[in-house]
Amino acid sequence: MYHSITLGTKNTWNDWHLIPKTRPVVNPPSLKLNYIDIPGRDGGFDMSAALSGRALYNNRQGSWEFIVENGFRDWSTLYSEIMTYLSGQRMTAVLEDDPNYYYEGRFSVNGWNSDRNYSLITIDYVVSPYKRDINDLGGNWIWDTFNFETGVDYFYRNVTIKGTQTVTVMAGSMSTTPIIIASEAGLSVTFKGVSYNLIKGPNTMRNIAFTKGANDLIFKGTGVVSIEYIGGSL
Repeated sequence: MYHSITLGTKNTWNDWHLIPKTRPVVNPPSLKLNYIDIPGRDGGFDMSAALSGRALYNNRQGSWEFIVENGFRDWSTLYSEIMTYLSGQRMTAVLEDDPNYYYEGRFSVNGWNSDRNYSLITIDYVVSPYKRDINDLGGNWIWDTFNFETGVDYFYRNVTIKGTQTVTVMAGSMSTTPIIIASEAGLSVTFKGVSYNLIKGPNTMRNIAFTKGANDLIFKGTGVVSIEYIGGSL
């Protein structure tokens, strides 16, 4: 294992022969905190979750430092190639040490230091607070990398509905809204006591927000439904 990172379509080892000085990790996101000072009261009034009902996070920010293998390619050519590839682009990053998830954001070359023994290159990142399930990238289930102890199935396909049926969806820590694909019109779904009529085809359920753990969807009618949503974790 080279502890490499795949940035978009380029791999730090396979394409550039970059060797991380330490095992790459992505820094944790900081909480978005909002405290209101109220005269006559100790401390501040915590409004951080007042609008969302849950904790919110800032983007993850940090950098990775790599040793550039000597002799692989002229250092100035490689330096220019990496800068050109990353500059101004929004892309995904998959860590070889955490292949079940990807991060999405922007990456840039911070600096390049060189001496007669080896060169160092630093890549900065600003990515979304949640890492997302790798299967979201292509929509095809990757059993080879699925962790049966910690993984969550984000695709509930071709569920037959006859009468009233409850489908329990297990979600990760990232709040997300599902798309429900119905085979027929006339089906309905109830979530937390509120019912919604479904049309034939995809239904983007913007009023349904899955939270971590079990989420019950109660379907009524006759037909087949599929439930898809983007899964994520801190």
